[in-house]
Amino acid sequence: MAAEQALALVVRGTDWSETSRITTLFTLEFGKIRALAKGGRRLKSNFDCAFDLLTVCRIVFLRKSGGLDLLTEARMEERFPVLREKLPALYAGYYIAELLSDGTQDYDPHPALFEAALGTLRELGNDTDPRDAATRFELVWLRELGYSPRLDSCATCGGEAMPGNTARAVFSPSAGGVLCPACGPAAPDRRWLSSAGLSALRVMTEAVESDTPVSLSLTGVRGELRPLLGQTVSFVLGRRPRLLGYVDG
Repeated sequence: MAAEQALALVVRGTDWSETSRITTLFTLEFGKIRALAKGGRRLKSNFDCAFDLLTVCRIVFLRKSGGLDLLTEARMEERFPVLREKLPALYAGYYIAELLSDGTQDYDPHPALFEAALGTLRELGNDTDPRDAATRFELVWLRELGYSPRLDSCATCGGEAMPGNTARAVFSPSAGGVLCPACGPAAPDRRWLSSAGLSALRVMTEAVESDTPVSLSLTGVRGELRPLLGQTVSFVLGRRPRLLGYVDG
């Protein structure tokens, strides 16, 4: 069986025995994999990284059908020590790991999502507000999973979402975006979105869709966008992410 090589981000890990460890990795080349690192807890082994969460490693592994892959080598490429000094940033990093671990399928590669994760972790080491960094990552995550919100017109009927002098729109995670005044009342999870919030969300979503950077401060609309996106991510994931409250708390 040929060995595979990949660049990986550690997104989850559990001890398997006194000497071995099971680790979940989100890789650039293969997407999410789950592997057994035999001897991974020993001081002297083929693994020069401790498989701490949010560690970037260059790995070699053997694919196993119907079970855990076997990790044979791991060399640390990058860590984000600044996150350990900033608790809100660390929570945001753990939130990213949770979305990658629980919100993606095994062997479903998303290179753009991998690059967005690393870019966000590096950004969190600066002075960026963790909530804004999490918002941008959520939009990439939603896009890669096929759940980018529809914001140009009603997600149900295609009509105008904010006709006339309407000051706010209706947004529904289950419907997949904004709704017109006629369709909005039928959505059980509807919530209001101001024109400023909708404009900011459109700018960020368009930037994500075109893979262009955006430096948009969400200070004025953060209070409505964070709950809205948290509800959307929870709908797609099928539950509320455990770390979401720590990001927004």
